[in-house]
Amino acid sequence: MAMPVLISAETVEKLLRYGELVPRLEVALGKFSSGKGEIVQPVRSVLAIEKYNGYLGVMPAYSAHDDVLATKIVAFYQRDQPSSIPAHQASVLLFDPEHGTLKAVMDGTVITEKRTAAVSAIATKFLKPVQADVLCILGSGAQAVSHYKIFTEMFSFKEVRVWGRTKENVDRFARTVRGPVRVCSSVKEAVLGADVIVTVTMATEPVLFAEWVKPGAHINAVGACRPDWRELDDTLMKSAVLYVDTREGAMKESGDVILSGAEIFAELGEVVNGDKPALHEKTTVFKSLGMGIQDAVAAKLVFDSWNAQQ
Repeated sequence: MAMPVLISAETVEKLLRYGELVPRLEVALGKFSSGKGEIVQPVRSVLAIEKYNGYLGVMPAYSAHDDVLATKIVAFYQRDQPSSIPAHQASVLLFDPEHGTLKAVMDGTVITEKRTAAVSAIATKFLKPVQADVLCILGSGAQAVSHYKIFTEMFSFKEVRVWGRTKENVDRFARTVRGPVRVCSSVKEAVLGADVIVTVTMATEPVLFAEWVKPGAHINAVGACRPDWRELDDTLMKSAVLYVDTREGAMKESGDVILSGAEIFAELGEVVNGDKPALHEKTTVFKSLGMGIQDAVAAKLVFDSWNAQQ
């Protein structure tokens, strides 16, 4: 039996292109929410490593439509002090769905960064206000960079603002993206008047408050992936129209949803399918927790592209 292929972060970065990834993820979101059982995906299993303030998540998924079977294993840690080690690290295992043979082991960190930003962009395409000139990014890490890249590629914002907890991280972000960005000294400064807001923080308490949010703005809430973590306050969660990637995951993992008691209006896939409306004239929140099928679709795209080059 052949050994599985090892695909590095550098190779994943080169092979995983947004132009191919976005349409495939949009189809996968629709298939997931169709109710036809084409995608099998349990809620992420999470193991707490309390001694080191970390978590290990396991995210298997199978799509009959894409004929892909994969599992992502992701570690995420809260660190009190700055560290050269990323807060999130991941690997994706890609299997032959017919025989169960392990075909590839690839870096999952780049996949996570790109597929998360791509899904936020899909949500924004449907839910953003018609006139969207100002993008605000709260957070300055890897997810902030990936969101900046795809959002400036897919949309025509006149201004991009960013806020981060430390000047060092924000300065690094500004150097990395190599594009126009306004660095803000407070969340309020960054948010006021913004049409689209992305929250990609490691916050455990709310940092974004309803009183600062422009009526009709769209928010992609990406951080706070634990049931006791928050990024958005109760008023914002309850007053906005709430969309999620998966109802089951949101009701188990999202502190923003669980603790606020906000009512979920629709899954993003239901909007893709036309089963639920995209109320872009309202203030909207898309709560993104990430799904195993997103990783699986991205991994298959990487593997197929790698194979084509051999």
